[in-house]
Amino acid sequence: MQPATAKWYDTRDFVCIEFCVADSKDLKVNFGKKKCGFSCVRGTDNVKHENEIDLFDEIDENESKHKRTDRSVLCYLRKAQPGKAWPRLTEDKVKLTWLGTDFNNWKDWEDDSDEEMGKFDQLSDMMNSMGGGDDLPDLDGDDDSADSDDENLPGLED
Repeated sequence: MQPATAKWYDTRDFVCIEFCVADSKDLKVNFGKKKCGFSCVRGTDNVKHENEIDLFDEIDENESKHKRTDRSVLCYLRKAQPGKAWPRLTEDKVKLTWLGTDFNNWKDWEDDSDEEMGKFDQLSDMMNSMGGGDDLPDLDGDDDSADSDDENLPGLED
C-alpha cells in the first residue's frame, strides 16, 4: 500500500484536492472536521493507495464532496470558515513527497477585493494626472536640433 500522488489548491470557500489515480475502483473518501481520508485500488495494476490528511483547519464534512473521473478523484472540502486562506493543506509544516500545489488552478483570491482594485485605480489616476507627457525630452536621438556640444570637429590626419 502506498499514498496516491495528489495536488491541492485553495479557493475562497473550498480547498480542492486531486488524487491522481487512473481507473480507480473500491473508492473510499471520508471527511472529518479536520481530516480527509482517501483509499482506492488503481485499476491498471491493482495497486492499493491510501492517504490520511490532518487538515490545516476545520471543514464542513457534510458539505464536502468528491467526484471520480477516469484519471483522478477530485475532493472539494467546504471550509468551516469561508474567506480564510489556508497557507498549506496539512496541519503540520511538513513536506509530503506525494503532495504538491496545483498551480494551474491556484489563484490569489485574497488580493481580488474591490478595495484593492480601487487603490489600483486611484494610483493609475494619480499617475495620469501627473502629466508631463508633452514636455519630456526626446531621448531616442531623432531630435534635429543641435546640442551645445555639437561642434565641427577637425578631420583625422592620416
